[in-house]
Amino acid sequence: MDQSSRYADLSLREEDLIAGGKHILVAYKMKPKVGYGYLAAAAHFAAESSTGTNVEVSTTDDFTKGVDALVYYIDEPAGDMRIAYPLDLFDRNVMDGRMMVVSFLTLAIGNNQGMGDIAHAKMIDIYFPPRAIQLFDGPSKDISDLWRILGRPVKDGGYIAGTIIKPKLGLRPEPFAEAAHQFWLGGDFIKNDEPQGNQVFAPLKKTIPLVADAMRRAMDKTGQAKLFSANITADDHYEMCARADFILETFGPDADKVAFLVDGFVGGPGMVTTARRQYPAQYLHYHRAGHGMITSPSAHRGYTALVLAKLSRLQGASGIHVGTMGYGKMEGASDDRNIAYMIERDECQGPVYHQKWYGMKPTTPIISGGMNALRLPGFFENLGHGNVINTAGGGSYGHIDSPAAGALSLRQAYECWKAKADPIEWAKEHKEFAGAFESFPHDADKLYPGWRDRIGSHR
Repeated sequence: MDQSSRYADLSLREEDLIAGGKHILVAYKMKPKVGYGYLAAAAHFAAESSTGTNVEVSTTDDFTKGVDALVYYIDEPAGDMRIAYPLDLFDRNVMDGRMMVVSFLTLAIGNNQGMGDIAHAKMIDIYFPPRAIQLFDGPSKDISDLWRILGRPVKDGGYIAGTIIKPKLGLRPEPFAEAAHQFWLGGDFIKNDEPQGNQVFAPLKKTIPLVADAMRRAMDKTGQAKLFSANITADDHYEMCARADFILETFGPDADKVAFLVDGFVGGPGMVTTARRQYPAQYLHYHRAGHGMITSPSAHRGYTALVLAKLSRLQGASGIHVGTMGYGKMEGASDDRNIAYMIERDECQGPVYHQKWYGMKPTTPIISGGMNALRLPGFFENLGHGNVINTAGGGSYGHIDSPAAGALSLRQAYECWKAKADPIEWAKEHKEFAGAFESFPHDADKLYPGWRDRIGSHR
């Protein structure tokens, strides 16, 4: 059934919809199955995303038609489809009238992804009007709060050198805490890897007290504050809160130095929002494990990594992993930097829409996945700044001298970039950075040919 007469209006102008402020606009790459017309398939997609189904129903009235989602733009050769969703379509909290991401996703990527006339559809950008921005929580903490704890300026406080405890599984409580202590002797920030929680060989209630003690000893020795991102991911929100409460109680006077990590993609918006609302005093670290199943450029359904990042900011993530923009081991490209710009700036041009955030706190880009000190100068040059958290697991624990030396090499890489120095010349005066060349010779050969003759051994 062709529903384009009701669920499409190609006379609508995007600038008018934006000026009106009453719609969430969504851009998709969509391909109908063979034998189906593009506009008819697009209209069916919009119907299924809002008030309609695949037949006319007797319960529809004039008011219902007023909240129809409308296809307002198509470019069939390019596979571009854009839909305007009235704000009134979306579910609102009973408690406080706020909007929820789960309702947006239920409509915008709900049943329409599996319809018989759609070969595939992928959300590539969203525009949220000012009223929608007002109705989402947004972050309660941002990177400036971490800079303050670290004793840095709260504007442009710079690079936060972090790591992930490696191996990601298999350490008992004592070696786990010792691994944390060794890194903290040189670095700033440690995160639990996403599978680390309450395994039988490393019970949380035994591991966390040892980690808190390791942090205090490292702070005593270095005279510097340290940060720990504790994984509280769990199926049950009460379990998640039980973990969080125990961690805060254990860290006691150092609880301000604790962030909470949640696996926001596999755990869903409910987990993120629970953490944001129950623990607004903690930095909320959004780990996106599993996202590649739909955000990868090779996936033609779901949504992109940029869309995921925008949604994380709305929900209240203080920081989210954004990949390494082609400089690490994960899939990505240099122009992925726009994902970082979208979440850290007050306005940014996306692939389709220009988004203003109207003062909503920023979400920190967290850089992780195969990074080490040798890769960082190029990464910073591409991004244009170093106001990020970098969690380098192998780049720290794989350093030839020690995890602390690995941490220092990361910091020195940032200082090298800030100084606009030649990395090989910089290494001659900074032994930990020089040690990274020997620790990661494959990267060194690729990025800095001839380094052996110019640097020599640092030991």
